[in-house]
Amino acid sequence: MNILLVEDDERISKFLVKGLSEAGHHMVLADSGEKARDIIGTYDFDIILMDIMLPGLDGMQLTQMIRFRKNYTPILVLSALNSPDDKIKMLDLGADDYLSKPFHFEELISRIKALTRRNRLSYQEDNQFLSCGTLMIDTDLHKVIQKDKEIELSPTEYKLLTFLMENKNKVLSRTQILHNVWGISFDNTTNVVDVYISYVRNKIDETEQKIIHTVKGTGYLIKD
Repeated sequence: MNILLVEDDERISKFLVKGLSEAGHHMVLADSGEKARDIIGTYDFDIILMDIMLPGLDGMQLTQMIRFRKNYTPILVLSALNSPDDKIKMLDLGADDYLSKPFHFEELISRIKALTRRNRLSYQEDNQFLSCGTLMIDTDLHKVIQKDKEIELSPTEYKLLTFLMENKNKVLSRTQILHNVWGISFDNTTNVVDVYISYVRNKIDETEQKIIHTVKGTGYLIKD
């Protein structure tokens, strides 16, 4: 697969380019956010591996720019910043997963496979629309529409609502939601799921029909 690596540390980039190339991937390296921005505007990639601390345009700004351009290539963050706040911020900006340095190369390969597999499956889905009552998601255009009005959601809010809609009429635990929306290594003691459920509820219209239901002591579900 085609992989873009955005990393300014020469020692790390050489190791990753060598290892991933030997694993059969085609690697493109950008050692700054500006170079990555230009490359992304020209070529298509299966996944982007991105550091946060970059010279000039940093990883947070670059992620915002990529998602603003409606580019939904999976982004896996590789960063020495490992506080929960750093992880939450990057995921909120539109990153798909977060791996703290140092990491095992085998885990990196596993994360890459998981993200690209999930992305391929989403594109292979025959039905591009998910719906519940008056609420509809166009998964091709990443748009949420209710009563002919588009609802603006953050990338994380969109991922959360889409996951719930994909599992309509099924109770999802907070752990399941954390695993699928925020990544497998995310701290499951956080209340971030409840916070983001509240964000989404405040943006959709439930006056005619309740859409997101709380299952006390378990989690959440969307049902017709």
